Amino acid sequence: MRIVLVGPPGAGKGTQAAYLARNLSIPHISTGDLFRANISQGTELGRKAQEYMDAGRLVPDEITIGMAKDRMLQPDASNGFLLDGFPRNVGQAQALDKILAENGIALDAVLDLEVPEEEVVKRIAGRRLCRKNGSHVFHVVYNPPADDSVCDECGGELYQRSDDTEEKVRVRLEEYHSKTEPIIDYYEQQGLVRTISALGKVAEVTKRSMDALHDKKDAGGSAA
Repeated sequence: MRIVLVGPPGAGKGTQAAYLARNLSIPHISTGDLFRANISQGTELGRKAQEYMDAGRLVPDEITIGMAKDRMLQPDASNGFLLDGFPRNVGQAQALDKILAENGIALDAVLDLEVPEEEVVKRIAGRRLCRKNGSHVFHVVYNPPADDSVCDECGGELYQRSDDTEEKVRVRLEEYHSKTEPIIDYYEQQGLVRTISALGKVAEVTKRSMDALHDKKDAGGSAA
């Protein structure tokens, strides 16, 4: 299957993408991984992206699109892929449609992870990270540490990322609503969108997503 995963920050896209890709035996293609891979490998697209980033400028869509195209056409993606963070706007969605059409393939579904805005703010603003080991993550409500400022795992200092404050989260949500959310309407017109509640346990959200994808296939969608 060829799937686009979309949803606001804090919806759990990265977590769900990893589970879904493993369940469907398809590669998880995230924008962040694309940039890191191209920059670390010194590809032409990676060098161009680095130049924009070093200058403090936004990386143009055509560079992101080029990276995504190269990755989607690799052998391990021949039977499908899951896109996470791409497309990020309608222009990128249109470019994706063109790439797929040129290669005789099409999207099977767009999974829209839906989370109430106040829940997004609570999820992100409540995160606390360990300075000593960044993989140790806590939450003041859902996974609180024994001591508000100390990591239970290694004793490191816990802190809140500067872009995890409520004010910054709301700015990120405004950007999502203005730039990315319109792709949902774009794909609705193609009958591809499956809206999934992202509330509840990770396994519950994964099951809802898998059920929606199976319903799509049973209704005549491609399983390839």
